[in-house]
Amino acid sequence: MPPKMNREIAIPTGSPTEHWTPSRIRCHKSAKSHNEDLKKSIHTAQLFLTITMLRWMRSDGSVRKEPEVISSVVDGLKKLYRNTILPLEEQYKFHEFHSPQLDDPDFDAKPMILLVGQYSTGKTTFIRYLIEQDFPGMRIGPEPTTDGFIAIMGADQEGVIPGNALVVDPKRQFRKLSKFGNNFLNRFQCSLVNSPVLDSVTFVDTPGILSGEKQRIDRGYEFTGVLEWFAERVDRIVLLFDAHKLDISDEFRRAIEALRGHDDKIRIVLNKADMVDHQQLMRVYGALMWSLGKVLNTPEVARVYIGSFWDHPLHNDSNRRLFEAEEVDLFRDIQSLPRNAALRKLNDLIKRARLAKVHAYIISALKKEMPAVFGKDSKKKELIDNLGQIYAQIQKEHNISPGDFPNLPRMQESLRNQNFEKFHVLNPKLIQRVDRMLAEEIAVLMNMISMEESRQTQDPIVKGGAFDGLTKSPFGVGYGEGANAGQDAPEWIVGKDKYKYDEVFYLLNPVDGKITGAAAKQEMIKSKLPNSVLGKIWKLADVDKDGMLDVEEWALANHLIRIKLEGNELPTELPTHLYPPSKTDKIYPRMGNGEG
Repeated sequence: MPPKMNREIAIPTGSPTEHWTPSRIRCHKSAKSHNEDLKKSIHTAQLFLTITMLRWMRSDGSVRKEPEVISSVVDGLKKLYRNTILPLEEQYKFHEFHSPQLDDPDFDAKPMILLVGQYSTGKTTFIRYLIEQDFPGMRIGPEPTTDGFIAIMGADQEGVIPGNALVVDPKRQFRKLSKFGNNFLNRFQCSLVNSPVLDSVTFVDTPGILSGEKQRIDRGYEFTGVLEWFAERVDRIVLLFDAHKLDISDEFRRAIEALRGHDDKIRIVLNKADMVDHQQLMRVYGALMWSLGKVLNTPEVARVYIGSFWDHPLHNDSNRRLFEAEEVDLFRDIQSLPRNAALRKLNDLIKRARLAKVHAYIISALKKEMPAVFGKDSKKKELIDNLGQIYAQIQKEHNISPGDFPNLPRMQESLRNQNFEKFHVLNPKLIQRVDRMLAEEIAVLMNMISMEESRQTQDPIVKGGAFDGLTKSPFGVGYGEGANAGQDAPEWIVGKDKYKYDEVFYLLNPVDGKITGAAAKQEMIKSKLPNSVLGKIWKLADVDKDGMLDVEEWALANHLIRIKLEGNELPTELPTHLYPPSKTDKIYPRMGNGEG
């Protein structure tokens, strides 16, 4: 309804017009005009309010909230979780079944790398190799030396924060670990280290997993539960194996099973591979893949990085080039973590939202089946025993993938300790808000991630420690090899074998000192390289882009063919040290044209 006017402007109607003076007539017209303008203003205001309400009304009739200002992707993730996912989790006791509530430090934390493996596989040594310095609490030895969880984090001053103090620090992401009790917290600490590597990532060292009789010893806390907690929050999980210790004990099997659902985060490292020769390494690799195939239960072959990750001389350097190449691949994977951290957190939030939805369907279905008065205990036992049928019913009714459902035996075990009377029926509005988030709001954050990535430089973010070995230096991987060979030589490296190529060149009947593409092709295809590779070599060798090769360009083409046949990659652009001496003006065209 339009708001009431405080006062009305009435036009006199009972007075005889003959008594009206001209001034009174003008006053009457002015009052009438003012009244009409006021009515128009009220009508316009009503129309504006109507349009505004329609703009903020959704198609389902619910009122759309005014969008909050989002300054970054991480800020958007916090607000989506707090406003949309968390209410659904709290309504259906999600935190008592699956994962604790997320706090702001969980979103703000640097990328974390979790190292898992049996004792004496080199987990602690691996961390020390990367940061190139000791850290507080570090112990290395052939026996199970690391008996607790150690988070290695960056700080200006070195120090140690005990577990009990760590879990009450509101600025760190470990507060929810308090649920595992004092036995765990007494074996948990944070080691602060002043290292440039730790400015970008955090490492989590874990106790060596036991084998044989030792694995029967009770640790005093839920070891696999702690692993699950970390696996959900870390960006990378590194499973380390020793070339001489490939057996997977029962405890190690349970630890790997606790990591299921996070297969995309897992990387496998076959450490201490320098202890075996080339032939033995092939057998060790095959045995490792066979053992993993029985535990991981995935159709894809896991990526295995082979090497010796410590700063001691190699015992057997016959595989040195393989180790160097594998190390580069692993380091690049680690260096990509800060760049992809926001995307990883978004992916984990989506998985959590889908699980929260399915959990709500399960709890509400159980609540719906419970009797009002009698037979509650027997009905509860019946529902838990037939939970698989409830899964199938929900899957069919709501068109949900089987992979979105929680583990059946574990869910049944959790339900036995719950009071079904405290469960809630399904709240469609909470489900709709999550669906809307997955369909609309996540897409906005995806666009923000693309924009943030476009503003980032291509330089690696993780620097310092062993990662500096990837930079250009005489000992950098690939330095002086393949297309990089001769980059420090005072003379053109192709000239060393040019006399061999000259003999063939003059047999191809050059015209005006150049051979055609057809003549060059007859000789180049003898290398048996694919035409696509030979085409790339032709483009690199034809420096002056005239569609023909002179004697120097021909020598360059043969040099590139040899590089490829030796197993090296071709450069995307011709390095300056490979330019023929007569074509150096092509490196700096302006200087060659006299414009420099």
